[in-house]
Amino acid sequence: MATLTVRNLPEEVHRALRVRAAMHGRSTEAEVRDILEATVCPPSRLRMGTALAELGRRAGLTAEDLAAIESPQDKKPAEPMNFE
Repeated sequence: MATLTVRNLPEEVHRALRVRAAMHGRSTEAEVRDILEATVCPPSRLRMGTALAELGRRAGLTAEDLAAIESPQDKKPAEPMNFE
């Protein structure tokens, strides 16, 4: 886990954080962690897997299409390269 130091935090901001933390029943440090996480990683953020699945649905890909993509065309093992 990383550590973050915030310098020159105005006293009124620190006081508001303490009050907010008390209202949520946690430490000021836990409150700040929650605020930072909610700000930089909101639940509505775009997730790559979700975006790719949506792209496939829009393109009209079916389960059969995906099975064809996932199944190997050539079942024999690959030959190693020969540099001689």
